Amino acid sequence: MADAGRDEVAGRVLGAWDAFIQRAETVDLTRPSRLRGWRAQEICVHLGCWEDHTAIADLIASARAGGAGTPPDVDAVNARVTSAHRNASREEVLAALRRNRDATAGYLAEEPLELDTAPTVSVVGRIPLLSVVLGQAYELAVHGLDLVSCGAAPPPPEVLQSGLAALADVTGGLAASLGIAGGVTLTTPDGGWTFGSDGSGWTVRQVPPGRVEGPAVEAPADLLLEAASGRVNPVPAVARRRLKVHDVGGLLQLAPIVQAVPGIPGGPILQLAARTVGGAGGVLGRLFGKG
Repeated sequence: MADAGRDEVAGRVLGAWDAFIQRAETVDLTRPSRLRGWRAQEICVHLGCWEDHTAIADLIASARAGGAGTPPDVDAVNARVTSAHRNASREEVLAALRRNRDATAGYLAEEPLELDTAPTVSVVGRIPLLSVVLGQAYELAVHGLDLVSCGAAPPPPEVLQSGLAALADVTGGLAASLGIAGGVTLTTPDGGWTFGSDGSGWTVRQVPPGRVEGPAVEAPADLLLEAASGRVNPVPAVARRRLKVHDVGGLLQLAPIVQAVPGIPGGPILQLAARTVGGAGGVLGRLFGKG
């Protein structure tokens, strides 16, 4: 998405931030969410910018230093931050969300353009900084869906599409970093996004609704994001034909990403493809067919 430019990325990421913050402002942060052990409080806290958790500043520093180092353990980071701010007031939590939104806007408006393609060390590996910044749209879309269980309105359709754009961009970047040639289309009734990697670089583009060609995963946008994030098991969705996988063999070319980055967004779908090919004569093989 670096080729699309900062204006495109800014519109998608900051729009996702605004929608999430609007919904966070409407919910009781003490309400439990569908995430085990997490209230709305923990969902919002870990997305905030705190004195002991400055994600954007850390990513920029990593990019300036050449992207050296080891990816952080996302579970350990989340546990530390949510524990430290478990009792933060509602006003403090909402202020932390706004600080992170503002830090993102500051990067997009003020930092030199050459940083966009500079590699940085993120929780999913070493990929260009602008791709990591866009990746916030995926996280905000998924956690916006999590907040629905706390009484919030669902994320708007444009935020879900931005989440899919981020998913395609980050997955394409990881494929290129691992020297994998291949690609996938993530498509919904309203259209979607496709990426292609030649093993040395990747491209991402928006696709209109309609017939898809090549490896693709097809479902409503919210279901695609929930399957990609592991919020729902994709197998029942396939059985009910709410989620369709096209060209499983082509999708399987990306399966090595899961071994290299176990927590990658989209991993559950790639794992499903691997299991399906392994048992092509079984129930899942019949469900997928040749589609």
